[in-house]
Amino acid sequence: MRKEMKNRRDFLKKSLIAAAGITIIPRHVLGGPGYLAPSDQLTKAIIGVGGMGRGHIGYEGTRVVAMCDVDKKHLADAAKLVKHDVKTFTDFRDVLQLPEVDIVHIATPPHWHGIMSVMAAEAGKDVWCEKPMTRTIGEGKRVVEAINATGRMFRLNTWFRFKSNFYGLNTPVKPIKKAVESGVLGWPLKVTISGVTGFNWKFYWVGKTNLPPQPVPEELDYDMWLGPAPYKPYSRHRVHQTFRGYWDYDGGGLGDMGQHYIDPVQYFLGKDNTSPVKVEVDAPQQHYDAIGTWRKITFTYDDGCQIILDGENKDQNAPYIEGPNGKIYKGFKSDIPDLKRLIDTLPDPDPEITTFTESVKTRKKFALNEENGHRSATIVNMGIIALRLGRTLEYDPVKQEFINDDEANRLINQPMRGEWSI
Repeated sequence: MRKEMKNRRDFLKKSLIAAAGITIIPRHVLGGPGYLAPSDQLTKAIIGVGGMGRGHIGYEGTRVVAMCDVDKKHLADAAKLVKHDVKTFTDFRDVLQLPEVDIVHIATPPHWHGIMSVMAAEAGKDVWCEKPMTRTIGEGKRVVEAINATGRMFRLNTWFRFKSNFYGLNTPVKPIKKAVESGVLGWPLKVTISGVTGFNWKFYWVGKTNLPPQPVPEELDYDMWLGPAPYKPYSRHRVHQTFRGYWDYDGGGLGDMGQHYIDPVQYFLGKDNTSPVKVEVDAPQQHYDAIGTWRKITFTYDDGCQIILDGENKDQNAPYIEGPNGKIYKGFKSDIPDLKRLIDTLPDPDPEITTFTESVKTRKKFALNEENGHRSATIVNMGIIALRLGRTLEYDPVKQEFINDDEANRLINQPMRGEWSI
């Protein structure tokens, strides 16, 4: 089975290189055996059914037909939450071979996101992936290539650019987008993301040094949990609920919440197709393995716009967004007279597809897809690289590489363990 999957991936890669214009059409569009009419319910498999993955069970307009987890206890507990029978697996490659699966939900730790997204796309599945989109910039580039080459639909699982109040800011993103596009604030703009403006950086996601090795639980396939990550002796603190505290798997509070917080900023600043050109960090020296805290991270675009991550909440009077002509604070309070009345007179942003089942059925890109999702994930990963190296970095958003810094560029594409590659 593994050999068949590998051969299939090799065949798909060669075919895509030879005929880049050919895409894999899903069974619900093609018809024939197993045909699912576009008006009917789509099927999905969930890879990773711990706490986050279980939240994917009830997502819009889909029926779970398969689940996968390297922890047999997680798998059994999650299967009980579904009222109908589902197929269960401990190896995600088995899931990708199921012809009845339309959409693959990836809710694993981030060090798996890139590989699984690419392999799912190459297996003809549409992809719904948890944030951060990928753990490295290079993996994100590869996901973009795979999604575009195969014609798959991709959704990143953060939604604040198009619905809901934006965390503690206590306002949706839409009126901010309208204010920015109106020009009433002036240009360039500075956005401050901190506890003061409504955003908690969750510094409890820190790692521990000198972890004592512990026996691997019987129900856990630890080698598969690690997958492409470097081998480290098992410790309970490295996996499941506390994995975010280790560079091998995520990026602490920045990795956990960064794309939630930063993606809407990319959107309302109109930066979905580019990246900052510089990142500066103010932080203690980071451990090579265990993630620590930081004080401030500053991203600067080539036009002077900035995103400030204030980890210390140092500026107690910080507006969320400010420009030469005015400021907007938490709760959409502003020093610009009658700003809300002005916003009400302006047209709404261009409509987008904000339901993934519609994207899958129409084959039109979702509002937060592989391309703009990669750009907002890149900002998170730029910050992580700067933190790990402890210095300011300059970045070329066209080449998507750091300027005159080989050490930083080595962290764009990081080695993968054993058989794994992307």
